[in-house]
Amino acid sequence: MCGIWALFGSDECLSVQCLSAMKIAHRGPDAFRFENVNGFTNCCFGFHRLAVVDQLYGMQPIRVKKFPYLWLCYNGEIYNFKQLQKQFGFDYQTLVDGEVILHLYNRGGIEQTASMLDGVFAFILLDTANRKVFLARDTYGVRPLFKVLTDDGFLGVCSEAKGLINLKHSTSLCSKVEPFLPGHYEVLDLKPSGKVASVELVKFHSCKDEPLHIACDTVEALPSAGFDLETVKSNIRILFENAVRKRLMAHRRIGCLLSGGLDSSLVAAVLLKLMKEININYPLQTFAIGMENSPDLLAARKVAAHIGSEHHEVILNTEEGIQAIEEVIFSLETYDITTIRASIGMYLVSKYIRKKTDSVVIFSGEGSDELTQGYIYFHKAPSPEEAAEESERLLKELYLFDVLRADRTTAAHGLELRVPFLDHRFTSYYLSLPAELRIPKNGIEKYLLRLSFEDSNLLPKEILWRPKEAFSDGIASVKKSWFSILQDYIDQQVDDLLLEKAAEKYPFNPPKTKESYYYRQIFEKHYSGRSSWLPHYWMPRWVKASDPSARTLKHYKSATQE
Repeated sequence: MCGIWALFGSDECLSVQCLSAMKIAHRGPDAFRFENVNGFTNCCFGFHRLAVVDQLYGMQPIRVKKFPYLWLCYNGEIYNFKQLQKQFGFDYQTLVDGEVILHLYNRGGIEQTASMLDGVFAFILLDTANRKVFLARDTYGVRPLFKVLTDDGFLGVCSEAKGLINLKHSTSLCSKVEPFLPGHYEVLDLKPSGKVASVELVKFHSCKDEPLHIACDTVEALPSAGFDLETVKSNIRILFENAVRKRLMAHRRIGCLLSGGLDSSLVAAVLLKLMKEININYPLQTFAIGMENSPDLLAARKVAAHIGSEHHEVILNTEEGIQAIEEVIFSLETYDITTIRASIGMYLVSKYIRKKTDSVVIFSGEGSDELTQGYIYFHKAPSPEEAAEESERLLKELYLFDVLRADRTTAAHGLELRVPFLDHRFTSYYLSLPAELRIPKNGIEKYLLRLSFEDSNLLPKEILWRPKEAFSDGIASVKKSWFSILQDYIDQQVDDLLLEKAAEKYPFNPPKTKESYYYRQIFEKHYSGRSSWLPHYWMPRWVKASDPSARTLKHYKSATQE
């Protein structure tokens, strides 16, 4: 995990523009570098490094003797770089996994490069010999990327929007900073003036498509095909374990977020099993956050005891949680209600990990709810086919919601997130299964995933079959939920009259509740006029809901309400 930043065709002094790159310094606390491009005095790269692999040659932009005309700035991890080296005979000059991007590009161009990368990535590749700039982002947008391109060809690219919004240019940039779409690459011509012109934007991978890099995977072919239940369960276990195994690539200590829910518990259990198998000689640290005796803390404690991790509990202090709201919104660059609610705990537990431990590479369970139909409202799906369509829609929008939350809350504290549920191979297989197999059954969401691990003894049965908690209830105390505490506080901060006039003040995505109004005010304070970054609020489907929380749905009953 790191922060990347680049400018092409800047009219302003680069030493002034570089101040904007410092806005993402949190993403790479170990080192930073600015480098001008030879022959293009108004083009430069900025890089903030979190050193996870190759401590000696890992600085960027990456340049190698073999390709002196290529410049690469990337944020991510490429898990199949060794398999690609073996398959194509690449001669690597560093231990950096991202070096493979240079070799793939030289061998087969940008389309093959993006399609053959098994991992998470956002990159800027400059080819001065052919005067081209390429941008690309992984299928689910696990690694963030923003860009601004003016009518006169000035291009700015950054891991977070905050590194672009204050750039100086002769024309206005205000409305043009936008997220780069996941699963796409863009080709731009580089003019002698350093300005650029977009040539094409291409979608190179969809979540349902089997990825091209399967030939370079550690599990080349599944032992058996077909959709009989035992075969499917076995394939799910094989591919999920493979997804966790390939993500063990790190020279820094590995830890795991553990809420005690199904997803993070499965990740932690498989992770610890594999760490033992490859003789990693330190204990796995797991981290949970919640109010005193909250359901999440109790469940996580049970999982940690079962798997044998070194477990850390962070007690959520309500005052600390409320005070963190503004920092969280600044980090997230969104005003989405459920994203902000769920981010507060994750932000504070990440802060603890950075300050109190030496774990840097952090595994987490993001993506499972979208992939395996884990949200409570999936019980209301009119048909298995519509549930399958909704699952795909949620996966395509992850970069706006849960993946955004997971990246920004951890990156704010210089941690690197790994999300095995969003492995390309695992997700494409799961989405290829008949729609009927994937829906909730017997009143239980993620039924197929739970069933697949039932006989594995990885987790206690009560955890494997634990129903989903709304995050605000999972971290709540028995006496009062975090949801209620937030509402009570915000009720005092926003006047009824302000809410009545909300649609006049904020015509795009107007706030409907005091809570959403409060978040919007803070967002506008930092990112005025950029509400279009969020196309719509996250809301459940097939139910009449004015609030995104699972706790407002009839099917939902939290442990604190029993």
